[in-house]
Amino acid sequence: RVLFRSNKALYLMEVLKGLSYVKAKTISDEKALLMEDIKEAVEEMKLIKAGKLKGRPAEELYNEL
Repeated sequence: RVLFRSNKALYLMEVLKGLSYVKAKTISDEKALLMEDIKEAVEEMKLIKAGKLKGRPAEELYNEL
């Protein structure tokens, strides 16, 4: 996983903030990780729907909780 605190990311945020027509704000690490997790979940769902990855029954997921 890539956290959004790298020098390149910070530099890019400063550039974006300098553009009057771009609205940019930093987000917390927790939100960044959550967004990454959601993105991975969506990609997994696409692979499952395409038959390239095997899914798990919902009951199995529920029992893990």
